[in-house]
Amino acid sequence: MEPDNESAQLQAPIAPSEVTTPFVPDPEYRDLCWVLIGSQGLRAGWSVLLFVLLGGFAGFPGLFSYVVGTAFYLLHLIGKGDEFTAPAVIFGELSLLLAIVGAAAMVALVEQCPLLAYNLSGPHRALNFFSGFVAGFAALSALVAALVWGGWMHFGPVALTGAAVFKFGALWAVAFLLVGCYEEGVFRCFLQFTLTRGINFWWALASVGAVCLAVFVNPKSNGPAGVYTAALLGSLPCLILHLRKTPRSGYWQAAWVTSTLFASIHTTNNGESWIGIFAAALIGFVFCVSVRVTGSAWWAIGCHAAWDWAETFFYGTADSGNVATGHYLTTSPVGSVLWSGGADGPEGSLLVLGAILLLLAALIAIHGPRKLGAPGPDFRTWESTNPDQHEEITG
Repeated sequence: MEPDNESAQLQAPIAPSEVTTPFVPDPEYRDLCWVLIGSQGLRAGWSVLLFVLLGGFAGFPGLFSYVVGTAFYLLHLIGKGDEFTAPAVIFGELSLLLAIVGAAAMVALVEQCPLLAYNLSGPHRALNFFSGFVAGFAALSALVAALVWGGWMHFGPVALTGAAVFKFGALWAVAFLLVGCYEEGVFRCFLQFTLTRGINFWWALASVGAVCLAVFVNPKSNGPAGVYTAALLGSLPCLILHLRKTPRSGYWQAAWVTSTLFASIHTTNNGESWIGIFAAALIGFVFCVSVRVTGSAWWAIGCHAAWDWAETFFYGTADSGNVATGHYLTTSPVGSVLWSGGADGPEGSLLVLGAILLLLAALIAIHGPRKLGAPGPDFRTWESTNPDQHEEITG
């Protein structure tokens, strides 16, 4: 896949650090090279395919995920059940994380770039991670406060006391840090980075259409209307960017795909509603914005982990229909499911959309709206500081 706005990019001012040496294949292998290799090396579609075959995705057992998962199962670290306990989540997510790190490392080896090039090498990484953690906890707390104020959530007795609070708090913190690393590693790191360098509106539209079709034909999908809503809302802005030939619009085309895809993988969760699924797409887009304005995915990882930790452990609410074993506070939904979220938890309430939009507004206000139009992280950022290695890539 190659961007269709290439002509517009050539007309835009290009900083010296963004200039790349075009790949010139041997004439004898020109046709084969054109299929596999683009101006930035291995074409994005092949990179994604290799990543999925090795790391697995959405139930597909990639090579590494199969090997690591089998090893964890034989060591009795994971089982076949769907227990929502901290140890089960920790080892389940760890096996998935190891698989996708291995897959990304292999793709990086083929593409001859460092692993951190996949949206993990920006500035102020520790600061961004902790600020994202604070933002995630604050946003979920604001949502809970709104639900309590409106009478759609009631607090029950405290479920844990003494040392158990710290024990389960730490365990769930590790669990959701791994969840954040795995899900952001797939969507906002590898996929967002890779698709950005090789997608246009038509490829994005085809990808989003394929996601919607997969959700439609899956009898186990819960809240599929949330996926369709996200796909529809993203189509017009991306079409406008395409028609205007906006330079570097590939980033937002990729964000449309990854956010819709992120929502789709949650449709297999128990108790999901269309609001909760659409909220997953919306917060996925916010995480894409965070990568754009902060320069890396560390803010998104921190925010993701804190949101889940606050929701599941601290407030003890349902998370996609599941209530965790070992939570601090106890809550229960009250009244209309549309406002309380019902069995889905706070993420199934209409109020969650306000909390996510508030998170987006705060993110842009703090980091500056002008950064939204700035060049996103890509290979050129790494190439400008590693000219010798880039020379080897381009031949």
